[in-house]
Amino acid sequence: MNIRIGNGYDIHQLSFDRRLILGGVEIPHDRGLLGHSDADVLTHAMMDAMLGALSLGDIGLYFPPTDPQWKGADSLVLLAKVNQLIGDRGWQIGNIDSVVVAERPKLKPHIQQMRSRLAEVLEVQPEQIGIKATTNEKLGPVGREEGIAAYAVALLQQA
Repeated sequence: MNIRIGNGYDIHQLSFDRRLILGGVEIPHDRGLLGHSDADVLTHAMMDAMLGALSLGDIGLYFPPTDPQWKGADSLVLLAKVNQLIGDRGWQIGNIDSVVVAERPKLKPHIQQMRSRLAEVLEVQPEQIGIKATTNEKLGPVGREEGIAAYAVALLQQA
């Protein structure tokens, strides 16, 4: 079996005039993430991991923030496009593991829904999508609640 791995990272600033979307799920919070699209850091990190596994660059190459067609874009739509891109090259997801780093809100109650939404878009089983949540122990911009970050690792296998 031929396999490839890639990692991804994203961070976005929190803003009072935005909805908080993580893993395609709207999370109740007093702030959301600022960005050109819906600023879903978890989905963005996963896309970068998938693209990185095949040395295909990052999401900015495919969905540049300077392109008005991606303004306010649903990141799950972008994720489906990245999944199609890897599929067209003869690869499929083995699994994706990720960590969301946020001081607030508590994400544990939303993780199963995020896994289900992401798995549906990626056409895999929820067991192939790992999502963990942690804080930054009040350190750095995430610890000061200025933003939320996410890390992801994707294992791809030849179809």
